[in-house]
Amino acid sequence: MIVEERLITYINSLDNGNTELLEKIEKEAHENYVPVIRKETQNLLKLLLAMNRPKRILEVGTAVGFSALLMEEYNPVDCRITTIENYEKRIPIARENFLCAGKQNVIELIEGDAALVLKELQEPYDFIFMDAAKGQYIHFLPDIMRLLKNGGVLVSDNVLQDGDIIESRFAVTRRNRTIHKRMRDYLYEITHVKELTTSVLPIGDGVTISVKKEGNEL
Repeated sequence: MIVEERLITYINSLDNGNTELLEKIEKEAHENYVPVIRKETQNLLKLLLAMNRPKRILEVGTAVGFSALLMEEYNPVDCRITTIENYEKRIPIARENFLCAGKQNVIELIEGDAALVLKELQEPYDFIFMDAAKGQYIHFLPDIMRLLKNGGVLVSDNVLQDGDIIESRFAVTRRNRTIHKRMRDYLYEITHVKELTTSVLPIGDGVTISVKKEGNEL
């Protein structure tokens, strides 16, 4: 736990909730041990969408479609969302959720390895949400930077690994050491690359918010 649990419980008690369909999808995801973005992160996304009003959104990591539907629902302007998912068991569930919401024509789900799919995309995006395999963020970054328009916002979820990110690599379990190193590399890169202004926030499992500076062409 990054922030004291009682404080998180109190903050979440102030939450206004989501639409009935989103609440249903979230409940089913928890029952089936499918990770969805935490309440704190949901509220942060809603705020960022209200502030930035993006018309073109890219999501890396669809899961069952919860966050894509949340972004579409709480974006104050009409938008198109492209979302990428590689785990074949979750893809039909996401498609069904998009259909139930009547959003199958505004949310495009691309099946495949994001490392390959990202290289094929060309459209500049106003807002990019990264919520995929944490160990791959550093590998996705060059294409993410190419696809993010000047002035666009990049949000990366699950970057602090329940606080383990501050530990020595030898203090984390051997099977997590590669992810630990890659995430540290990612955090260093996005906080030091000159094209971005980035803040790292201890919200949920850790979130970074990056803005691509105007006038930078990669």
